[in-house]
Amino acid sequence: MGTFKYRAKDHAGKHIDGSISADNKEAVTVALRRQGLTPLQITEEKGGLFGDAGTKRLPRPRISSADLVIFTRQFSTMIGAGLPVMECLEILGDQADDPGFKATLRAIADDVRNGSDLSQALGRHPRVFTDIYVNMIRAGEASGQLDVILTRLAEYQEASETLKREIKSAMTYPVISICMILGITTFLLVFIIPQFKKIFEDMGVPLPMPTKIVLGTSELLKTYVHFVILGLGGTIYGILMWKKTKGGRYTWDKMMLKMPVFGTLFQKVAISRFSRTFSTLLRSGVPILGALEIVAQTAGNAILTEAVEASRESIRQGDNLATPLATYDIFPPMVVRMIQVGERSGALEVLLEKISEFYDEQVSATVDALTSLIEPLMIGVMGIMVGGIVLSIFLPIFKMQSALSGK
Repeated sequence: MGTFKYRAKDHAGKHIDGSISADNKEAVTVALRRQGLTPLQITEEKGGLFGDAGTKRLPRPRISSADLVIFTRQFSTMIGAGLPVMECLEILGDQADDPGFKATLRAIADDVRNGSDLSQALGRHPRVFTDIYVNMIRAGEASGQLDVILTRLAEYQEASETLKREIKSAMTYPVISICMILGITTFLLVFIIPQFKKIFEDMGVPLPMPTKIVLGTSELLKTYVHFVILGLGGTIYGILMWKKTKGGRYTWDKMMLKMPVFGTLFQKVAISRFSRTFSTLLRSGVPILGALEIVAQTAGNAILTEAVEASRESIRQGDNLATPLATYDIFPPMVVRMIQVGERSGALEVLLEKISEFYDEQVSATVDALTSLIEPLMIGVMGIMVGGIVLSIFLPIFKMQSALSGK
């Protein structure tokens, strides 16, 4: 991360000079536009650890989502108790454990001291404070309810973290199980099966087809193990690169939504995240077009992003929100109807919150069901694969024993 000097102008045409920490000039441009500024000139400060102006670059902040929730809760409590923003930032900066976050809060306090709005100061640190965070703080400043907005932010972050934990718990067991199954199978094929091959050759027993297949697979894997590893690594790398393309990401997300067993879970998670983010922004006073823009950026699914962008364009043209959403399979009819009712009644944020709560419960129930289903399924898969290998090895022995008994 470097330090960049910039000259920009605001909506009134006033020129503003300042500096910002970011990864590159593109990140600076994004951060300035989030503050409602139009960049005119951006230059990176040189000089290693110190910039041209002699200011030390900020260390990279390493703060977890849980730490940011605690920071937000404490900030809200202090603002609600009547402490000035400057004093809150100084206190929170002094007690921060991470050096990078401590330096970030001190830089924010300096910006506020020099006349910047809190939202502008936060917007200069996109690594820590997201678009949602900055825009909600801006809405809180405009409405004079900064403590209320900070509380909503903390609640939003906590709910998001709960959702992430549930998804991780649903995915961890099958991933670990698949890795164990592949590891055990590979160990048997590479180290154990070749020993039986020598025994069968010495015995001169005709081998059944399952045994030939297992021995052939073992020989192939043992001989070309390096190529198998390189091929697997290359395939994974290729998929990751493909996912970074626009078409690849869209196709991947579409496949995830249609995936057996897990597709329904991914759909419910996407709808819950969409509803919660949209509701939180609207309740905080963010204009609907700005809220939809942020929701599209943070959707986490290309199909949902496309649907939200279509709705945003529909509203810009004077139409409603729900009609474009109804054309996408990711939104069930119930969700579309509730959004229609919310638009007509003027209580859109309330119904979006209800949708989010409903799908949070659905996600929890689905995770519990998947956990109870996956455990016996993985045990069955392991039994079939390992049991099949073991049985193929014993088949020649059984055949030889039958031949000897017939004699």
